[in-house]
Amino acid sequence: MAKNKEPRPTYAISVVGLSGTEKEKGNCGVGKSCLCNRYVHPSADCYYSEHTSVLSTIDFGGRVVNNDHFLYWGEVLNRGDDGLECRIQVIEQTEFIDDQTFLPHRSTNLQPYTKRAANTKLQSAEKLMYICTDQLGLEQDFDQKQMPDGKLNIDGFLLCIDVSKGCNRKFEDQMKFVQSLHSQISKTKKPIIIAATKCDECVEQYLREVQTFVTGKKNLMLVETSARTSVNVELCFNALIQQMDKTRGKPKIISYLEAYKSQRQLVASVSDKFEKLIIQTVRDYHTSWKIVSNKLKSHPDYEEYINIEGTKKARNTLSKHIEQLRQEHIKRRREEYLTSLPKILNKLLNNLEEIETLSWTEAQSLMKSRPEFQYYFIELEQTPWYETDHLDKTDDRRVPFDILKTMEGERIYQNHVQHLISEKRRLEMKEKFKKTLERVHFISPGQPWEEVMCFVMEDEAYKYITESDCRDVYSRHQQEIVERAKEEFQEMLFEHAELFYDLDLNATPSCDKMSEIHAVLNEEPRYRALQKLATDRESLLLKHIGFVYHPTKETCLSGTACIDLKVEQVLANRLVQLDHGRSNIYYNSANIDKVNLCLVGREGLAQELANEIRAQSTDDEYTLDGKIYELDLLPVDVNSGMLLNHSWISTFKPHGFFCIFSSIESLNYIGDRVSRIRAEIAQSKRDRYSQPVPFILILANQRDSVCKNMPILRHQGQQLANKLQCTFVDIPSGTFPRKFNESQIKQALRAVLEGLKHNFDMMCPMPSIKDLSESDLRIVMCAMCGDPFSVDLILSPFLDSHCCSAGQPGQCNTLILDKIIGDSRRRIQVTVLSYHSSIGIRKDELVHGYILAYSAKRKSSMAMLRAFLAEVQDVIPVQLVAITDSQADFFENDAIKELMTEGEHIATEITAKFTALYSLSQYHRQTEVFTPFFNEVLEKKSNIESSFMFDNSRDGTGTGEDVFTQSPHRHSPAYQYYPDSEDDGEGPPPYSPIGDDVQLLPNPSERKYRIDLEGNEYPVHSTPVGDHERNHKVPPPVKPKPNVPPKPNVKKLDPNLLRTIEAGMKTSRWTRGPMMGHGDDLEASDNYAEPADTLLKSKGFSDDIYAVPEDAHSRSGRVRNSFGGLALHGDEENGFDSMSKSQGGRRPSKYKHRSKILFSKTKAYHRRVHSDVSDDESGPAMQKKKKGRGNRGSEEDPLLSPVDAWKGGIDNPAITSDPEQDDKKTKKKKQPKTKEPKKTKSIKTTKPLYPPTRRNWDSNYFGVPLQNLVTPDRPIPLFIEKCVDYIERTGLTTEGLYRVNGNKTDQDNIQKQFDQDHSIDLIVMDVAVNAVAGALKAFFADLPDPLIPYSLHPELVEAAKIVDHYERLQVLKEIVRKFPPVNYEVFKYVTTHLNRVSQHSKTTLMTADNLSICFWPTLMRPDFENKDTLSTTKLNQSVIESFIQQCQYFFYGGEITEPSSAKGTPPPHGHGLESLLALQLPPPLQPQQIQHPLPPEPLI
Repeated sequence: MAKNKEPRPTYAISVVGLSGTEKEKGNCGVGKSCLCNRYVHPSADCYYSEHTSVLSTIDFGGRVVNNDHFLYWGEVLNRGDDGLECRIQVIEQTEFIDDQTFLPHRSTNLQPYTKRAANTKLQSAEKLMYICTDQLGLEQDFDQKQMPDGKLNIDGFLLCIDVSKGCNRKFEDQMKFVQSLHSQISKTKKPIIIAATKCDECVEQYLREVQTFVTGKKNLMLVETSARTSVNVELCFNALIQQMDKTRGKPKIISYLEAYKSQRQLVASVSDKFEKLIIQTVRDYHTSWKIVSNKLKSHPDYEEYINIEGTKKARNTLSKHIEQLRQEHIKRRREEYLTSLPKILNKLLNNLEEIETLSWTEAQSLMKSRPEFQYYFIELEQTPWYETDHLDKTDDRRVPFDILKTMEGERIYQNHVQHLISEKRRLEMKEKFKKTLERVHFISPGQPWEEVMCFVMEDEAYKYITESDCRDVYSRHQQEIVERAKEEFQEMLFEHAELFYDLDLNATPSCDKMSEIHAVLNEEPRYRALQKLATDRESLLLKHIGFVYHPTKETCLSGTACIDLKVEQVLANRLVQLDHGRSNIYYNSANIDKVNLCLVGREGLAQELANEIRAQSTDDEYTLDGKIYELDLLPVDVNSGMLLNHSWISTFKPHGFFCIFSSIESLNYIGDRVSRIRAEIAQSKRDRYSQPVPFILILANQRDSVCKNMPILRHQGQQLANKLQCTFVDIPSGTFPRKFNESQIKQALRAVLEGLKHNFDMMCPMPSIKDLSESDLRIVMCAMCGDPFSVDLILSPFLDSHCCSAGQPGQCNTLILDKIIGDSRRRIQVTVLSYHSSIGIRKDELVHGYILAYSAKRKSSMAMLRAFLAEVQDVIPVQLVAITDSQADFFENDAIKELMTEGEHIATEITAKFTALYSLSQYHRQTEVFTPFFNEVLEKKSNIESSFMFDNSRDGTGTGEDVFTQSPHRHSPAYQYYPDSEDDGEGPPPYSPIGDDVQLLPNPSERKYRIDLEGNEYPVHSTPVGDHERNHKVPPPVKPKPNVPPKPNVKKLDPNLLRTIEAGMKTSRWTRGPMMGHGDDLEASDNYAEPADTLLKSKGFSDDIYAVPEDAHSRSGRVRNSFGGLALHGDEENGFDSMSKSQGGRRPSKYKHRSKILFSKTKAYHRRVHSDVSDDESGPAMQKKKKGRGNRGSEEDPLLSPVDAWKGGIDNPAITSDPEQDDKKTKKKKQPKTKEPKKTKSIKTTKPLYPPTRRNWDSNYFGVPLQNLVTPDRPIPLFIEKCVDYIERTGLTTEGLYRVNGNKTDQDNIQKQFDQDHSIDLIVMDVAVNAVAGALKAFFADLPDPLIPYSLHPELVEAAKIVDHYERLQVLKEIVRKFPPVNYEVFKYVTTHLNRVSQHSKTTLMTADNLSICFWPTLMRPDFENKDTLSTTKLNQSVIESFIQQCQYFFYGGEITEPSSAKGTPPPHGHGLESLLALQLPPPLQPQQIQHPLPPEPLI
């Protein structure tokens, strides 16, 4: 063995074993080549299991074999366990057989194999390394490495013995050969290792014989190997290396089984890692091996598996995984299809009767016939579906039709049929169970299922359906009976209309009134039916009460069935269509109208005339008589078939026809066409509002020469014009040789305009804008919301008339009738309203007559009529209208008969008219049905107006409210209904503003100037009415002036005298007689409401006269008596003596005193609550007590206040000569002045707040969150700063600041101007301070969230209940610190401003108490529909008052300020819970506290 001292020694190993011809070795070798291959190239991809020894002469002579009987396998770098490295050169000694002779090839060494294999020195020049059999002849395609130096010295031998079975040889022969070979190589004294090959196919006997052979030899080792499974291959070479290099450690020889087990574990681990890697990496079954190998080639798990198992197995593993992915995808898609199939069958085959007897094949054919089949299924040309590209179309959710042909598809179909059968049965049983529940009459609304279950457990349907179905059916049944009970409860409340509608609008029921309501309703079964839903019942009752006293169409309990909404919709559609059918020439707001003209002529005459008119026009605008008309011309040839097709008429809508002729022939054509055109127009315009279209006959001139037949044409043209009753336009004399002259065109256009005006006036005369406000009669038609009849039925008598037109802009519920009443044409204004809207105008508006409609099918409708009619003045004519389906209802339905009879009896008692409208009859839908009523109203008109003036003059005593006045001959403007509140978030103020809510149309004879209190003239401006300025409050009444001659010389009065008069009027606030105010000497603007205190402040009163507002419960509208001059105080008879006489010697009463039915209904509830008052108390003695008390300045119902021993009950009309006056005495009481000088605060009636909807323009500033308007440098919004700065500069001496509302138009203008330019100067704008104050409040009302967050309201209320003054302020201070930073800064700023305003209360009369009343709803915006809010009204107000009074303490670290009075303003804690009730009014004054009113001071 050669000794090599290099760091890496090199050893040459010769692998020997049985070789030779097939006769000698059998048909396969002993595994020498495979063993060398596995050792030199261990990678699985480099291992070749087939190595042949039969070669051609060429291959044998090639450089790889090189004519030698040995192969050079190459060199291996070996690293032992001890870390030593060496190079191992592997030589295989074999015997190559000629493929021709099958004898060994001849080589240079002719020794036999046993001797040749034992050679230790080998030599072969330029011999190449052997890789595989395919390399032979293709050496250039493989790696070419030469045997080093062309020679090798063998250092050891590896003797291979095949222990497997087969190969067509005997093992004994192999062992003989091995013994011979061993004896030869042992002579070389080189180390020898016996390698038992092919142990994976080992024969135990053979192996034992080899072991015996090895055992018998000295220093001979046996290693059991398998090249195919790569077991112990490296071990046998390492064992030989150790024997060659004794410095290495001796390797441990492991048996084949142990080594095979370890190898299998390694392969399993590597395979598992590789499979996991494939699963993680490959998710799409379309992925190829090339993509995966490139992606994983650097991954260690991939490399290890490829090295051990090879690429082929790796690809097989990937293929299996991809197939698995594909099968999973197919399975998933199949499951999706099968899952969706029941739903599809439920849509296509949902009729059980249709498919119950069909087979699955027949059902498939039926599905194909459905139009939706293509939407749910797809029929593929190839099957099965998973072998087509449809498998990959995941977006296509359609089911392959061949799935239906599978067993699963048929099974799903059968299940579907069974499901339909069971579902049908289940629904039948549920419905049967529902009917069972309906038969159980003791089930009450709100009753839980557990209480009912025991009564239905034996029911067949109950046993069949599930528990959840039972609960579902019962829940549905409960929902039905609850809804029905609530509807019946609501209907019951309507039926008790007299119980609720005996109070004025915006009133608040007292505790006694609420007790009375509950006492009356408790007798009703429909009230007790909701006993288990007491909370819902109370909520419905409070909602009903809130609506009764604060009605709006938005909060109408009938919802979309509100009469106001329906009437608006019908009138908007019908009247708009009516107006569109008429000419709009006289509606122009600018100086331009549009006229559509159709030009008819023959042989191009129409087009020539059109060209001539356009030549004389400017941009299709033609000037005529100082007006500009926009002309739309449509030239049509007389022979055109379009003239005989009426469709173009409705499209073009011609206002007139110009018919041009220039010959007898064309004239004849014109005559024939005009008649036919008129017939077509009449046919197309069957609308009764259509008007005749003017036709103008125009004679065209002859350009070439003077026509000799011109006189004949003139004569014939004039005759045809007379026959057709149209205008003939001749050629003017001295004309130029042109076909048409300018004068002809103007004459023809004038004729069209005059014809339109004449026709329009004949059908429905259109007055001037000034005349639109003048109505001879004002009629109000009332109907109840939710009545079972169409609104068209009650409107049809008006809308079906030729003389009906729309009211003024903004009056959505008003229409105008022009009818001949009596001996002349009269203009009748009819306002159609719901009863809840009509209540607001019953006393505040001049109404000449009421048409009261009710449904004869509904008791509540009659009850509402009675409640409304009871309070109507008996001088106003009334028409009762019963509505039902047909006359047969009266005889067939007792309930209808009863209600119709009751209506007729009421009409008989009050001498009213009664009629019926039938929805199934057309006869009564005529205006004439109301003509007798209109005649009666006209006859009583003067008495009605006198009574209205008299009644409102008495009501207005001592109020001095400013309203618009009109002459009785001029009449009041049309009533305007205000659906939405557009105030600044508060309820209606004590003194309702007039502002822009009412449009004043002054008489032409009235002065254009008014006189202020300084004696200066100023112009009067009227502001148009806009829809956005309407609100839910009833506008102030428009009172007619009494016929009092005007005082002379009142245009200029001495200012000092006026102030003296005003002071005298203030001191006479308790005088009974009517107070005459200035005629034209009003305030500076009619757009402002004037507080009563400005004229009625008593000298003996303190400055804080606003603590108890005079008109807290009075109507919003009052009359300022304007008689054209100054009238001093006088007795009531002096002021209205003539008026009283004009009424037939009696004062007006109410209809409830003229009808036993009405009186019994209205008084029945009153007696119940006052049953504790004896008959003696209600007699003259009680009346005497009331006389000594003095009258209160506000009108209030006896039910509003608690009953005390000194306070009288309801007067009995049977013992009074004038029931109306006694009713007035009961309701009108004057507030006496208390002896104690201490300030007392009244609990003001709260008004409902509505979301801010006052703006009608888009704004980027108003109505946006507060945080969007501030910055760290400017924590206060600029608009607030400007308003506060302006108010503190100019308004701290303004009386009623923040209480008296300013002009709404000015408020809007301020905000609009600020929207456009944030740098506006309010002082330069010169606006009223009240308008700025209103704009400031509107800013807070428009915020999305109130300034004081809702989340802190409960804490503020609880804090307000704290009795101790200092503890309450401390808690409030802690709460205010919880405000959001932005809200805190703004609230601090506003509160500081209000504190400064309260410091000027001597001039503004606005104390912290009054300011808190005005501001707390704006800052907190509570929900007044919530009964909890109603109970905390006073507490919220007291909280704001505390913040204003103690501003320094809360925000600036100051000390607590002592209240101005001895007791301050403690919270309204009172005694018990009664003091917290929002429905309680101020307690009545005791008799000893009443003082007689001070006598008026004499005028100086």
